[in-house]
Amino acid sequence: MRLNHVPATHALVEKLSCLFDLAPEESAALHALPSRLVRLAGDEEIHRAGDCPTSCFVVLDGLVCSSKWIEDGKRQIMSFYVAGDLPDIRTLHLGVIDCDVTAVGPCQLAVIEHGDLQALCDAHPRIASALWRCTLVVGSVYREWIVNIGHRSALVRLAHLMCELMTRLEAVGHARDRICNLPLTQIHLSQATGLSAVHVNRSLQELRKRGLITFGGGRLTIPDWDGLTRLAYFRPDYLYLPQARRRAA
Repeated sequence: MRLNHVPATHALVEKLSCLFDLAPEESAALHALPSRLVRLAGDEEIHRAGDCPTSCFVVLDGLVCSSKWIEDGKRQIMSFYVAGDLPDIRTLHLGVIDCDVTAVGPCQLAVIEHGDLQALCDAHPRIASALWRCTLVVGSVYREWIVNIGHRSALVRLAHLMCELMTRLEAVGHARDRICNLPLTQIHLSQATGLSAVHVNRSLQELRKRGLITFGGGRLTIPDWDGLTRLAYFRPDYLYLPQARRRAA
């Protein structure tokens, strides 16, 4: 792990701007927010359940996940976080984190001390509202994941997850022309969808066979977006992204 001092988090400004109409002075305040850069080389642990962090972090590049281990040693990935997301912002008020937070492959993070973030929110109540809106969207995504895992077939679960990740990455400029870096293994996909490794493998083969995706080597391409979204019953409204709402219309 390497630490460097960086100016503020452009990724956070971009993310909040997707959900909230920031005034110029609010954007400037976010850019001036003290932070430090953390580079993670691989699947490194960021937080362990029960930790009491004194800072929050913004994903700048790469992918982060939250997960829990159950008694029989199985792992459930509960969410993925992309550039601009704040996976541990709840620790600003709750103190303790209730899940593991891990880098999925190489990542860059901007770490912000709780005191600095709280001072920013106190000075700029609309920024506090924007961050609150982000946490509400996270809750919306959780609800969609419950539906996905609880009631969709293996093929549809994987298709829906890939549609979601592509949409979120496009919104923050980390995907273009339905192509994105996605350093997920079949094990990650199994843990995120509640499917066995066998089901994941078969479903990926079927999606490729239908010409809906190409996936491998840390890259996802969706050559038939309309076909994949139809299969997945994917409507991006739950992401509350302006671009997503226009496409769904």
